[in-house]
Amino acid sequence: MRILTSLLALPTLAALAQSPSPERLFYYVDREDSYNAFVKHIDQISIVGPQTYSVDSLGVVWGSIDSRLLELAKARNVKVMPLLVNEGFNQSELRKLLADTAAQHRATRAMVDLCRRYGFWGFQFDVENISIQDKDRFTAWYVDAAGALHAAGFTISIAVVPRASDFAGTTGYHRWIFDSWRGAYDLPAIAKVSDLVSWMTYDQHTRRTPPGPVAGVPWMRASVEYALQSIPPDKLSLGIPTYSYHWSVQEQPGTVLRAGVVGASVSYAWGAHLIERGGGKLSWDSTQKVLYGSAPNGDINEWVFLEDVRSFQAKLDLLRERRLRGFSAWVLGREDERIWDVLARLK
Repeated sequence: MRILTSLLALPTLAALAQSPSPERLFYYVDREDSYNAFVKHIDQISIVGPQTYSVDSLGVVWGSIDSRLLELAKARNVKVMPLLVNEGFNQSELRKLLADTAAQHRATRAMVDLCRRYGFWGFQFDVENISIQDKDRFTAWYVDAAGALHAAGFTISIAVVPRASDFAGTTGYHRWIFDSWRGAYDLPAIAKVSDLVSWMTYDQHTRRTPPGPVAGVPWMRASVEYALQSIPPDKLSLGIPTYSYHWSVQEQPGTVLRAGVVGASVSYAWGAHLIERGGGKLSWDSTQKVLYGSAPNGDINEWVFLEDVRSFQAKLDLLRERRLRGFSAWVLGREDERIWDVLARLK
């Protein structure tokens, strides 16, 4: 794209080439762009994590994985580690599950059986929106599941909503997100039984916040330093976003039609397109290590913060600096295509 030409200082790879390539976990969703990216770049993926299995309050697990993905992964020696997601990230339903040990055992047995049936490497817990009041109950379930999966010869991992301290923060938003998203993970206990921990260092800014980086490097660094107090670096996988974010004014129907600012994730290519078509300009933030810009839609400016190849490189630099196990990238199909050139040269 024309407006990007002056910003394409491609990554310098000499320093990275001197050390082993990091483990590369890419998350997958059942969508055309995700499948096509997996097929095209399968040889640069260590682990694929399909987000396809859900668990309800009774411990019933359901879902499926595209048989073509399983066949390709087996043929190319890519480990398959599905995610187990609490249904709809619904906190009240999760609370019922965490109060019912029989339901938890039902879910754990299902995970073991699925690993045996399909040859999965293991499972990753993607359990979110956990009340801080349920911290101990969640930890007990996770530790029990780890014992069962390990006894059967499989691995276990967990995706953790990150934080940078034990202090909630400065606003009501920080209090809420700590109560329900960040504060319920017992990191020492989780680290002890996990084979790897995916530290979800993305969504620094969301649809609920003003425009800002999906994952600014200073924010990521602070969060990683906190995680390393409890999680060994050889178990810590750095969360890297491959998606971007777009903020715009949209109608929000209710009893009275009204409008408000809405943030939504977009692919890198579409986010750049939105700025280009509006005649806007993209700039590089050398502190946050992100590309951002705005453009008018009518008389209202819209904003994007883009995760491009330079942002990806900056996050790899942090990973290398802290000697982490690897990275966990959400999600296949939204990425700046040039990241694959970076990864190809890390072999």
